[in-house]
Amino acid sequence: MSDRSASARQARSYPAAAAILSDRDPVLRRLIAQAGPPRVNPPSDTHFAALVRSVLYQQLAGAAAAAIHGRLIAALGGEVTPERLLSLPTDTLRAVGLSGNKTASLQDLATKVLDGTVVLDPPGLRAESDAELVARLSTVRGIGKWTAEMFLMFQLRRLDVWPTGDLGVRKGFGLAWGIATPTAKELEPLGDPYRPYRSVVAWYCWRAAELYGGAADSAATR
Repeated sequence: MSDRSASARQARSYPAAAAILSDRDPVLRRLIAQAGPPRVNPPSDTHFAALVRSVLYQQLAGAAAAAIHGRLIAALGGEVTPERLLSLPTDTLRAVGLSGNKTASLQDLATKVLDGTVVLDPPGLRAESDAELVARLSTVRGIGKWTAEMFLMFQLRRLDVWPTGDLGVRKGFGLAWGIATPTAKELEPLGDPYRPYRSVVAWYCWRAAELYGGAADSAATR
């Protein structure tokens, strides 16, 4: 067995995986040299709190979402748990600025965490594959495949998530590899050579869209 195969098995972080990918692929080598190591901030929220934030921020401008999020945290007394959220009356959730749909989404999330439909405890998470976790999270009202994939990539630090539905990833892949922007279906097999580190490739695709395509910096790469 080669030293490279052994090191690939041992990579447990974005920077370590990026170093392996740089050795493996000349396009990524150039991109990594230009963009530097991946900047992925450590999670600052509990898993439940991170999902609450994700649902709340959907389709809202940053300042408005931050204000509503702050009021929600205050209403929860800083205790962002399923039990505490379900203890708040619907009128209270609406009063902090949540729409009817987002109120229903957060209540559904809390209910499904408590009944075991969505597993967030560390042993349960370790036992489930990426696909299983995405499927479970996608049962929650207001959480789609993309939101679930971002949770896996940035909250759980799963290294082999391939968000083919993300337009920025598709555009960046096309720019970096010098091809027309692939569709989600076309991008799926293009990620196969980079297993088990496709999350890292996706991060560099976002950077490629910024560096080569003039895209604005995204929350994923800041």
